[in-house]
Amino acid sequence: MKAVEFNEYGGPDVLRLVEVDMPRPGSGEIRIKVHAAGVNPSDWKRREGQYRAFEEIDFPAGLGVEGSGVVTEVGPGVTAVAIGDAVFGFGNAMMAEQAILTHWARKPDVIPFEVAAGLPVISDTATRALDQVGIQENQTLLVSGAAGGVGTAILQLAGLRGITVIGTASAAKQEYLASLGAIPTTYGEGLAERVRALAPFGIDAAIDVAGSGIIPELITIVGDASHVLSVADFSAEEYGAKFSHGPPVDPARLFTTMAQLCATGAFTLHIEKTFSLDQVRQAQETSQFGSVTGKLVVRVD
Repeated sequence: MKAVEFNEYGGPDVLRLVEVDMPRPGSGEIRIKVHAAGVNPSDWKRREGQYRAFEEIDFPAGLGVEGSGVVTEVGPGVTAVAIGDAVFGFGNAMMAEQAILTHWARKPDVIPFEVAAGLPVISDTATRALDQVGIQENQTLLVSGAAGGVGTAILQLAGLRGITVIGTASAAKQEYLASLGAIPTTYGEGLAERVRALAPFGIDAAIDVAGSGIIPELITIVGDASHVLSVADFSAEEYGAKFSHGPPVDPARLFTTMAQLCATGAFTLHIEKTFSLDQVRQAQETSQFGSVTGKLVVRVD
């Protein structure tokens, strides 16, 4: 079968589409025929070696940690899913024709495979960030860099918790933020003044999604570093803020909830662009250097 691999750290040129053996699911795992795989910043950061200080990679390494597809084999101990079921979730080496899922939920028929493939990482990251930043119902949250996949999830999940959200993005994406229930504003010079005008009673917490070096300014706006968190800036803790990390948030339960929210229209995920399996290099370049609204997805079939 075909799969995307890399044999060394480096730029997009280290990625190769190669023929590999079919993976076999272990205990508590399933194998799927991949229909779509989500593209995430962690993919190219891992490829560049940014995680090597705390994560070992055995080369050749696969690519991609989330996807959707149809079950083709069930590992020992798995009883709640069968061959032929449509599912989505976390997995290993998802940029491939077949891949192993370690955590999953059933995909409702009304949700396209592309949308389902893009849900796991953003829903887990957003839920963990909201749980860790210390924000409650009827409080106000500032989300910096809110138009991407994780921002898209934070805005909507925070709204469902009864939290007022102010989101920042470029001028061209203000309507997009408003469509997700946020109060939109632009980033850049004068942010504190704009936020103060939108939230005269103050900001209770802030989440940095973009990792653009804004942590000190967010701390000033909030007035309390312990209620500022980043999902992208490793230096956040140097300022007394939080960096979001930890195990997945009960993935199977979370994915089931997200599937229900999507199926009822309570949560939406915009897919900005899809790529084919032989366009993974372009997908990663777009993720790293583009200005993505919502999510990028690799379509495998």
